Amino acid sequence: MTPKIGISDKNLKSSVTLLSTVLADEMTLYIKTRKSHWNVSGDSFMELHKLLEAQYKNLEETIDEVAERIGKLGENAIGTMQEFLAKTTLKERPGKYSSSKDMLKELLHDHESIIVQLRKDIDDSSEKNKDAGTADFLTGIMEEHETMSWILRRYLN
Repeated sequence: MTPKIGISDKNLKSSVTLLSTVLADEMTLYIKTRKSHWNVSGDSFMELHKLLEAQYKNLEETIDEVAERIGKLGENAIGTMQEFLAKTTLKERPGKYSSSKDMLKELLHDHESIIVQLRKDIDDSSEKNKDAGTADFLTGIMEEHETMSWILRRYLN
């Protein structure tokens, strides 16, 4: 049943499409962060291992919240790796195992890419879709990525 919440069916669909890409990006970054957590090594191993664990747990919560937001807008959330890979804007690097510093650089790049896209999505949600709830929701996600980016950036200075 389509929600009757003051957003046109067309705009609801547009918000869900936008959120599905956010979900795919969050899931892809989650997997990349887990891979880094599993494979980090070197002098700061334990510190980075724990940092990356905290970040993937944060991403895990975000993934669930995005999927639930899609449900609130009356649609089903995508949920297969094939669907995530078809919609993500991030790039994977199968078979590549980088140094800890390069892992952090790649994760930082991904967070920053998501932030840039979220800024556009926030504007589109508010202005084009007339969906203030999704705009506000995405603002919170963007702020989380800003924090995670800041932390990663500090390790790279």
